[in-house]
Amino acid sequence: MLITGASFGIGQELARIFSRDGCNLVLVARNADKLRQLAAELEKKDGTRSLILASDLSAPGSAAYVHDQTTRADIDVDVLVNNAGFGQFGLFAGNDLEECMQQIQLNVTTLTHLTRLYLPEMLERKRGRILNVASTAAFQAGPLMAVYYATKAYVLHFSEAIANELQGTGVTVTCLCPGPTVTEFHKRANMLSSRMLQFGAMDARTVAEDGYRALMAGKPVVISGLRNWMLAQSVRFSPRRMVTAVARKFQEVRNR
Repeated sequence: MLITGASFGIGQELARIFSRDGCNLVLVARNADKLRQLAAELEKKDGTRSLILASDLSAPGSAAYVHDQTTRADIDVDVLVNNAGFGQFGLFAGNDLEECMQQIQLNVTTLTHLTRLYLPEMLERKRGRILNVASTAAFQAGPLMAVYYATKAYVLHFSEAIANELQGTGVTVTCLCPGPTVTEFHKRANMLSSRMLQFGAMDARTVAEDGYRALMAGKPVVISGLRNWMLAQSVRFSPRRMVTAVARKFQEVRNR
Protein backbone atom coordinates (compact mmCIF):
# COMPACT_ATOMS: atom_id res chain seq x y z
CA MET A 1 0.00 0.00 0.00
CA LEU A 2 1.09 3.57 -0.69
CA ILE A 3 0.64 6.60 1.58
CA THR A 4 1.47 10.17 0.60
CA GLY A 5 2.22 12.74 3.27
CA ALA A 6 3.42 9.91 5.51
CA SER A 7 6.01 11.86 7.50
CA PHE A 8 3.62 13.36 10.08
CA GLY A 9 0.02 13.71 11.23
CA ILE A 10 -2.79 11.65 9.74
CA GLY A 11 -0.55 10.04 7.11
CA GLN A 12 1.94 8.87 9.71
CA GLU A 13 -0.80 7.43 11.90
CA LEU A 14 -2.35 5.61 8.92
CA ALA A 15 1.05 4.09 8.21
CA ARG A 16 1.19 2.81 11.79
CA ILE A 17 -2.31 1.36 11.53
CA PHE A 18 -1.65 -0.49 8.27
CA SER A 19 1.72 -1.71 9.54
CA ARG A 20 -0.03 -3.01 12.66
CA ASP A 21 -2.10 -5.17 10.30
CA GLY A 22 1.03 -6.55 8.66
CA CYS A 23 1.03 -4.44 5.48
CA ASN A 24 4.27 -3.55 3.74
CA LEU A 25 4.26 0.11 2.79
CA VAL A 26 5.36 2.67 0.26
CA LEU A 27 5.93 5.90 2.21
CA VAL A 28 6.00 9.16 0.26
CA ALA A 29 6.84 12.64 1.57
CA ARG A 30 9.46 15.36 1.16
CA ASN A 31 11.42 14.59 4.34
CA ALA A 32 13.51 11.47 3.78
CA ASP A 33 14.89 11.46 7.34
CA LYS A 34 11.41 11.35 8.89
CA LEU A 35 10.38 8.60 6.51
CA ARG A 36 13.44 6.54 7.44
CA GLN A 37 12.68 6.99 11.14
CA LEU A 38 9.10 5.88 10.60
CA ALA A 39 10.14 2.89 8.48
CA ALA A 40 12.63 1.79 11.16
CA GLU A 41 9.97 2.13 13.85
CA LEU A 42 7.47 0.04 11.91
CA GLU A 43 10.00 -2.66 11.03
CA LYS A 44 11.09 -2.99 14.66
CA LYS A 45 7.52 -3.00 16.01
CA ASP A 46 5.63 -4.97 13.36
CA GLY A 47 8.25 -6.60 11.16
CA THR A 48 6.96 -4.78 8.07
CA ARG A 49 9.08 -3.41 5.24
CA SER A 50 8.77 0.05 3.68
CA LEU A 51 9.91 1.56 0.40
CA ILE A 52 10.82 5.21 1.01
CA LEU A 53 10.22 7.73 -1.74
CA ALA A 54 11.35 11.24 -0.84
CA SER A 55 9.49 13.41 -3.33
CA ASP A 56 7.94 16.87 -3.40
CA LEU A 57 4.46 16.06 -4.63
CA SER A 58 3.71 19.73 -5.28
CA ALA A 59 6.09 19.50 -8.25
CA PRO A 60 4.70 18.62 -11.70
CA GLY A 61 5.67 15.11 -12.73
CA SER A 62 6.01 13.85 -9.16
CA ALA A 63 3.06 11.46 -9.48
CA ALA A 64 4.61 9.83 -12.54
CA TYR A 65 7.89 9.48 -10.65
CA VAL A 66 6.19 7.70 -7.75
CA HIS A 67 4.34 5.35 -10.09
CA ASP A 68 7.53 4.60 -12.01
CA GLN A 69 9.38 3.73 -8.79
CA THR A 70 6.71 1.29 -7.61
CA THR A 71 6.60 -0.28 -11.06
CA ARG A 72 10.38 -0.72 -11.08
CA ALA A 73 10.18 -2.30 -7.62
CA ASP A 74 7.45 -4.66 -8.88
CA ILE A 75 5.03 -3.49 -6.20
CA ASP A 76 1.29 -3.93 -6.68
CA VAL A 77 -0.40 -1.02 -4.94
CA ASP A 78 -3.71 -2.41 -3.69
CA VAL A 79 -4.35 0.50 -1.32
CA LEU A 80 -3.65 4.11 -2.29
CA VAL A 81 -3.89 6.81 0.37
CA ASN A 82 -3.82 10.34 -1.06
CA ASN A 83 -3.16 12.22 2.16
CA ALA A 84 -0.56 14.85 1.26
CA GLY A 85 -1.83 18.41 1.18
CA PHE A 86 -1.34 21.86 2.62
CA GLY A 87 -3.20 25.13 3.15
CA GLN A 88 -2.35 28.81 2.91
CA PHE A 89 -3.79 31.45 5.24
CA GLY A 90 -4.55 35.04 4.26
CA LEU A 91 -6.37 37.19 1.74
CA PHE A 92 -6.19 35.58 -1.69
CA ALA A 93 -5.07 38.80 -3.44
CA GLY A 94 -2.08 39.04 -1.11
CA ASN A 95 -1.06 35.39 -1.01
CA ASP A 96 2.07 34.21 -2.76
CA LEU A 97 1.02 33.14 -6.25
CA GLU A 98 3.57 30.34 -6.57
CA GLU A 99 2.42 28.86 -3.28
CA CYS A 100 -1.20 29.06 -4.46
CA MET A 101 -0.34 27.09 -7.56
CA GLN A 102 1.70 24.54 -5.61
CA GLN A 103 -1.29 24.05 -3.34
CA ILE A 104 -3.53 23.28 -6.31
CA GLN A 105 -0.86 21.03 -7.81
CA LEU A 106 -0.56 18.98 -4.62
CA ASN A 107 -4.13 18.95 -3.31
CA VAL A 108 -5.81 18.46 -6.70
CA THR A 109 -3.53 17.62 -9.61
CA THR A 110 -1.17 15.13 -7.96
CA LEU A 111 -4.06 13.42 -6.15
CA THR A 112 -5.94 13.06 -9.44
CA HIS A 113 -2.83 11.92 -11.31
CA LEU A 114 -1.93 9.23 -8.74
CA THR A 115 -5.50 7.97 -8.70
CA ARG A 116 -5.57 7.74 -12.48
CA LEU A 117 -2.21 5.93 -12.61
CA TYR A 118 -3.04 3.26 -10.02
CA LEU A 119 -6.77 2.79 -10.61
CA PRO A 120 -6.54 0.85 -13.92
CA GLU A 121 -4.16 -1.62 -12.27
CA MET A 122 -6.62 -2.15 -9.42
CA LEU A 123 -9.45 -2.66 -11.88
CA GLU A 124 -7.41 -5.24 -13.78
CA ARG A 125 -6.84 -7.17 -10.52
CA LYS A 126 -10.49 -6.59 -9.53
CA ARG A 127 -9.52 -5.40 -6.08
CA GLY A 128 -8.28 -2.22 -4.50
CA ARG A 129 -9.04 0.63 -2.13
CA ILE A 130 -8.42 4.35 -2.45
CA LEU A 131 -8.57 6.79 0.46
CA ASN A 132 -8.60 10.48 -0.44
CA VAL A 133 -8.18 12.85 2.49
CA ALA A 134 -10.30 15.98 2.09
CA SER A 135 -11.63 18.08 5.00
CA THR A 136 -14.84 19.45 6.46
CA ALA A 137 -13.68 22.52 4.51
CA ALA A 138 -14.99 20.67 1.46
CA PHE A 139 -18.58 21.45 2.41
CA GLN A 140 -18.34 25.26 2.22
CA ALA A 141 -16.40 28.27 0.97
CA GLY A 142 -13.55 29.47 3.17
CA PRO A 143 -12.55 33.13 3.19
CA LEU A 144 -8.90 33.58 4.22
CA MET A 145 -8.18 30.07 2.93
CA ALA A 146 -10.03 30.34 -0.37
CA VAL A 147 -7.82 28.03 -2.43
CA TYR A 148 -7.54 25.34 0.24
CA TYR A 149 -11.29 25.09 0.77
CA ALA A 150 -11.86 24.96 -2.98
CA THR A 151 -9.30 22.18 -3.45
CA LYS A 152 -10.91 20.08 -0.74
CA ALA A 153 -14.33 20.54 -2.35
CA TYR A 154 -12.78 19.08 -5.50
CA VAL A 155 -11.41 16.09 -3.58
CA LEU A 156 -14.80 15.34 -2.04
CA HIS A 157 -16.78 15.60 -5.28
CA PHE A 158 -14.16 13.76 -7.33
CA SER A 159 -14.10 10.93 -4.79
CA GLU A 160 -17.87 10.59 -4.61
CA ALA A 161 -18.15 10.54 -8.40
CA ILE A 162 -15.60 7.81 -9.03
CA ALA A 163 -16.88 5.82 -6.04
CA ASN A 164 -20.18 5.64 -7.90
CA GLU A 165 -18.47 4.74 -11.18
CA LEU A 166 -16.61 1.86 -9.52
CA GLN A 167 -19.58 0.08 -7.99
CA GLY A 168 -19.38 -3.65 -8.61
CA THR A 169 -15.73 -3.59 -9.75
CA GLY A 170 -14.08 -4.74 -6.53
CA VAL A 171 -12.45 -1.32 -6.14
CA THR A 172 -13.72 1.24 -3.63
CA VAL A 173 -13.05 4.93 -3.02
CA THR A 174 -13.44 6.59 0.37
CA CYS A 175 -13.17 10.29 1.14
CA LEU A 176 -12.08 11.16 4.69
CA CYS A 177 -13.20 14.60 5.90
CA PRO A 178 -11.53 15.60 9.16
CA GLY A 179 -12.08 18.88 10.97
CA PRO A 180 -9.25 20.72 12.74
CA THR A 181 -6.64 18.12 13.69
CA VAL A 182 -3.46 18.34 15.75
CA THR A 183 -0.77 18.09 13.06
CA GLU A 184 1.85 20.39 11.51
CA PHE A 185 -0.81 21.63 9.06
CA HIS A 186 -1.77 24.79 10.97
CA LYS A 187 1.88 25.72 11.54
CA ARG A 188 2.66 25.48 7.84
CA ALA A 189 -0.51 27.43 6.98
CA ASN A 190 0.55 30.17 9.44
CA MET A 191 -2.72 29.98 11.37
CA LEU A 192 -1.75 28.85 14.87
CA SER A 193 -3.64 31.87 16.25
CA SER A 194 -6.84 31.16 14.33
CA ARG A 195 -10.08 31.14 16.33
CA MET A 196 -10.80 27.73 14.81
CA LEU A 197 -8.29 26.06 17.13
CA GLN A 198 -9.95 27.54 20.23
CA PHE A 199 -12.85 25.15 19.78
CA GLY A 200 -10.66 22.09 20.06
CA ALA A 201 -8.92 19.87 17.55
CA MET A 202 -8.99 16.10 17.19
CA ASP A 203 -5.85 14.01 17.49
CA ALA A 204 -4.41 12.53 14.32
CA ARG A 205 -4.65 8.93 15.54
CA THR A 206 -8.41 9.15 16.10
CA VAL A 207 -8.94 10.66 12.66
CA ALA A 208 -6.74 8.00 11.05
CA GLU A 209 -8.66 5.20 12.78
CA ASP A 210 -11.95 6.68 11.52
CA GLY A 211 -10.59 6.83 7.99
CA TYR A 212 -9.21 3.30 8.17
CA ARG A 213 -12.49 1.79 9.35
CA ALA A 214 -14.45 3.60 6.64
CA LEU A 215 -11.95 2.54 3.97
CA MET A 216 -12.12 -1.11 4.96
CA ALA A 217 -15.92 -0.94 5.02
CA GLY A 218 -16.01 0.63 1.55
CA LYS A 219 -17.86 3.77 2.67
CA PRO A 220 -17.78 6.62 0.13
CA VAL A 221 -17.52 9.44 2.71
CA VAL A 222 -16.65 9.66 6.39
CA ILE A 223 -16.62 12.81 8.53
CA SER A 224 -14.41 12.29 11.56
CA GLY A 225 -15.95 13.39 14.86
CA LEU A 226 -19.58 13.95 15.84
CA ARG A 227 -19.21 17.71 16.18
CA ASN A 228 -17.58 17.95 12.76
CA TRP A 229 -20.39 15.85 11.29
CA MET A 230 -23.02 18.13 12.81
CA LEU A 231 -21.28 21.25 11.52
CA ALA A 232 -20.95 19.80 8.03
CA GLN A 233 -24.63 18.87 7.97
CA SER A 234 -25.73 22.29 9.24
CA VAL A 235 -24.14 23.92 6.21
CA ARG A 236 -26.71 22.22 3.97
CA PHE A 237 -29.61 24.05 5.62
CA SER A 238 -28.11 27.51 6.15
CA PRO A 239 -27.94 30.46 3.73
CA ARG A 240 -24.67 30.28 1.84
CA ARG A 241 -23.73 33.91 2.57
CA MET A 242 -24.17 33.30 6.28
CA VAL A 243 -22.11 30.10 6.13
CA THR A 244 -19.30 31.96 4.38
CA ALA A 245 -19.40 34.80 6.91
CA VAL A 246 -19.26 32.38 9.83
CA ALA A 247 -16.38 30.50 8.19
CA ARG A 248 -14.41 33.72 7.94
CA LYS A 249 -15.08 34.50 11.62
CA PHE A 250 -13.65 31.14 12.62
CA GLN A 251 -10.61 31.60 10.39
CA GLU A 252 -9.71 35.05 11.69
CA VAL A 253 -6.84 35.46 14.10
CA ARG A 254 -8.04 35.75 17.67
CA ASN A 255 -7.40 38.95 19.61
CA ARG A 256 -4.40 38.82 21.91
